[in-house]
Amino acid sequence: QMRLAESGGGAAQTGGSLRLSCVASGYSDHPYYMAWFRQAPGKEREGVATIQTHSESTYYRDSVKGRFAISINDARDTSYLEMNNLKPDDSAMYYCSASLEFTWDVLLEDPYPFWGRGTQVTVSS
Repeated sequence: QMRLAESGGGAAQTGGSLRLSCVASGYSDHPYYMAWFRQAPGKEREGVATIQTHSESTYYRDSVKGRFAISINDARDTSYLEMNNLKPDDSAMYYCSASLEFTWDVLLEDPYPFWGRGTQVTVSS
């Protein structure tokens, strides 16, 4: 079964930057999509960014457009989330996810069967 492991979380100040990484292992088929979700205390988990691993098409929620960038390495086993101009509202547990087939709902959690354990991001003002 596919395993996902996130890293790169930590503390940042408003306007700062962090880069998250997610490594996939234990799979036979490459991920079709890799995505990042986040969940803040008292709130529902929400999709942040998704990348289609062959076309490298990307999708972002409106609140992070122009600030965050998702990418993937040549081996298609690692995704990155570059987060710039961070805001306190970005504070959350960030989760890496992956899907093996096409979906229209690229920023919804239901199509993604594989998840990492999460990495904490805290942005202070």
